[in-house]
Amino acid sequence: MIAVVQRVSSASVTIEGKVNGKIENGFLVLLGITHQDTSEDIEWLGKKMIGLRVFGDEEGKMNLDLKTVDGNILLISQFTLHASTKKGNRPSFIEAARPEVAIPLYEKMIVFLEQELGKKIECGQFGADMKVALLNDGPVTILIDSKNRI
Repeated sequence: MIAVVQRVSSASVTIEGKVNGKIENGFLVLLGITHQDTSEDIEWLGKKMIGLRVFGDEEGKMNLDLKTVDGNILLISQFTLHASTKKGNRPSFIEAARPEVAIPLYEKMIVFLEQELGKKIECGQFGADMKVALLNDGPVTILIDSKNRI
């Protein structure tokens, strides 16, 4: 499971002309799920994201986590994070999980994050053509791979 975590001042996702999710101050998370991912990946990655100390403290140092700043999450599924570009110019997505595997894991991630944060998180819609807008704060962008823990 791969997450691209961006610290944002604001972010939104629009589907078919309607805003599906919108946040202020928090993380826009692009989540890529592979066929090898499990509930263990969800728990590890979810805790890692929420615990990231990338928000400024009173001295301006990146020292505060999402809970401390009462931050929000906008979670977007993105199979293209598992693109392989080794051969040619057309990416291969063979490592991305098929919907029958990915959708339940994506939904479990939503539930896990809501439980850990104690509030609703905003989401995109799995498989939809989404328009994502964000104001990256910093900029701060962090890539986390649950298969690369050591």
